[in-house]
Amino acid sequence: MEAQKPKLVISSGAGISAESGIKTFRDADGLWENYPVMDVASADGFRRDPELVHRFYNERRKQLLGAQPNEAHKILVELEKDYDVYVITQNVDDLHERAGSSKVLHLHGELMKIRSVSDPDYIESLDIEHLETTPATRGKRGDLMRPHIVFFQEPVPNIEEAARIVSTADIFVVIGTSLVVYPAAGLLQCVRPGTPIYYIDPNPASTAGIPDVTVIKKTASAGLRELKDMLEKRL
Repeated sequence: MEAQKPKLVISSGAGISAESGIKTFRDADGLWENYPVMDVASADGFRRDPELVHRFYNERRKQLLGAQPNEAHKILVELEKDYDVYVITQNVDDLHERAGSSKVLHLHGELMKIRSVSDPDYIESLDIEHLETTPATRGKRGDLMRPHIVFFQEPVPNIEEAARIVSTADIFVVIGTSLVVYPAAGLLQCVRPGTPIYYIDPNPASTAGIPDVTVIKKTASAGLRELKDMLEKRL
């Protein structure tokens, strides 16, 4: 009987997608692609100007089409050979899936999907031929649709499932995140005592109070190369 693989849980943030050319709203003092973040990524902003929000995410989808998974995404796929890898991502792009990761949970929504304005559980995928939406866009059953993005001021539906996955991790890895965006940053509190934690970021936040943490002060790709070598020595 095949031995069970250790569970490797990854929490990925904007830093892993930055190497693919995906910009983050924290790169420029609260502006995201020259827009104030709360205008294009908040519930209030969507209520005030839904046309602007739709247009903004149409632009993000076009940008995403020109991006490719980078080495960091690919290393996570390679790690599935020896580990049961779960990726919990704050990113709304689909680069983890396009790289081949088999278990991906999105905390903040998905850029390539839209959902019903009136029923948050009704979600549709967009195809490459029809990426643009407007406030008048309707889904297949007639609902008015909006970007499938968890806006600021909205609850994070997948956070409980993420906490459950983290609580079963044998190894927990945080990649490319500031550790200040909640509730995602709170996942560290769900790690079982004694579980090794690795934190990969070129400009890591303070890890004071986080036990069993190894900081790798590198970009996502370089840091994951180093982590992969470290994990191979553990097997």
